Amino acid sequence: MQNFMDVIKERRSIRHYTDREVPQHMLDQVLEAVQWSPSWANTQCWEIVVVKDPENKEKIKETLGKNPAAKAIVDAPIVLAVCGKLNASGYYKGEVTTKFGDWLLYDLGIATQSICLAAHALGLGTVVVGLFDHERVKEILQIPDGVEVVSLIPLGFPAKGSGAPKRREISEFTHYDRF
Repeated sequence: MQNFMDVIKERRSIRHYTDREVPQHMLDQVLEAVQWSPSWANTQCWEIVVVKDPENKEKIKETLGKNPAAKAIVDAPIVLAVCGKLNASGYYKGEVTTKFGDWLLYDLGIATQSICLAAHALGLGTVVVGLFDHERVKEILQIPDGVEVVSLIPLGFPAKGSGAPKRREISEFTHYDRF
């Protein structure tokens, strides 16, 4: 296992994959990273659909339009559809408790980060895809009412790597005691 900060610094969005299958034990480790992700009051609002079927991946690709990640949907051996249960995270006794309402996007963001970092640590690549027809993908994957598809994550062995984009300096985004 790599040093944790190296995993964070070296992870990239991968849009080109080899045709090598992802072994089940590696997929299991990525899913275990979701299992252990923190969530609001331990609600664990996530639901993950593992898509391997080429026909379903092709249908999903059609919902992306000109998204640069469209080819990755069919080329990656696996696509993880990251979904969230509505009215769970951020709720207490059926009532929303936060200024921002349903907290599922926050919890799914944490789970997504866990997926991407665990995958990278295992030598796998990912890219988080959010620009697609969510309702159509929900139909394709037969997602029930009360659950929303939030993102798609192609998962596989990278065909090529890429360099790091420029990052803001810590001093540019850090504020002490007041903004």
